[in-house]
Amino acid sequence: MNAGSRQQPQWKWHLDEVFVRINGEAFYLWGAVDLEGEVLESFVTKRRDRKAALKFLYKTMKRHSRPKVIVTDQLRSYGAAMKVVGNTDRQVTGRWLNNRVENSHQPFRRRERAMTKFRSAKTLQKFAALHASIHNHFNLECHLYSRQNFKLNRSAALAEWQQLAA
Repeated sequence: MNAGSRQQPQWKWHLDEVFVRINGEAFYLWGAVDLEGEVLESFVTKRRDRKAALKFLYKTMKRHSRPKVIVTDQLRSYGAAMKVVGNTDRQVTGRWLNNRVENSHQPFRRRERAMTKFRSAKTLQKFAALHASIHNHFNLECHLYSRQNFKLNRSAALAEWQQLAA
């Protein structure tokens, strides 16, 4: 199920940024993940300051509405951006609270190693968006279903994906 097709807004987001080197230059891939592990948004910037955090927050909130809780690491850019947006009371920081979004970086790092880095920021942005849509489509929370229901849901998702790809 796509995150955009949900009826209710997600109440808890996990935000994080990851450092990426492209042709010797530093870029940052910002990411937002909801409570169920679905990737909400990914965004590539050259800087890791208040302005970049603010742009990322505005983009994500425009698409997915405001959450009740935003979990971040202790990067001060988030706090400064939250002040501007008016979400300072909704921000939660703490050690190991942001592991959900940290784990969403693993497939990205695997791809980066296999491809021996990305060639451009545009390629990185395209990969992040494509990976998010594929992950969200096949992320069926298999531990919440019986094996039989999981297989039915998985085959339905695969059939839908094949129809979209054709």
